[in-house]
Amino acid sequence: MGRALIVSAGASSNEYIAARLTEMGYSRPVIIPSGAEARRRMTESDFELIVVNSPLPDEFGHEVCINAVEKTDAGVVFLVKAAQAEQLLGPLSEQGILLLSKPFSTAFLCRPCTWQRRATTACCVPGRRTPAYRKKIAQVRLVSRAKCCLVEHEHMTEAEAHRYIEKQAMDTRRDRTEMTWVYNIGLGKVSLLSPAHFGRG
Repeated sequence: MGRALIVSAGASSNEYIAARLTEMGYSRPVIIPSGAEARRRMTESDFELIVVNSPLPDEFGHEVCINAVEKTDAGVVFLVKAAQAEQLLGPLSEQGILLLSKPFSTAFLCRPCTWQRRATTACCVPGRRTPAYRKKIAQVRLVSRAKCCLVEHEHMTEAEAHRYIEKQAMDTRRDRTEMTWVYNIGLGKVSLLSPAHFGRG
């Protein structure tokens, strides 16, 4: 398994996130307390997963997330308080950054981290950072974000969320990423079909 980078300034948060990533198989995640230092570290090492816990001492945190997706092949997860989540969700999700609002349970931290890792592994060709490649990565991660919304807000399993997105796309004759964007905008509150149409409820 690749390496993980945690960008976070809180001692207790650092310990918690590092422990969860270690449980996922990332041995000794690298912990960096600031955005500026994280940027330097990203140019020196390759990371499979980058988790940014806002706010940082020198910036809010979303800027370093954007820099990470532009400059690296890592999956990026941004941890932010719910009050700021809705405002940032649209532009960050469009770039393939998976946003997770705080507070959250252990399961809801591990799940998006796992999905970002899968997305990176599925699409990754080392060093290949063409616009088409970036678009592919962003699309895969956008679907992952939609799954996370469905699991959290509609209480679906990952498999049910996957089938739900596929059904939405098929029934409306739209691309999966177009469907997931509709769902993401409302933080899980907007969908074109209710779960009842999908055989739930």
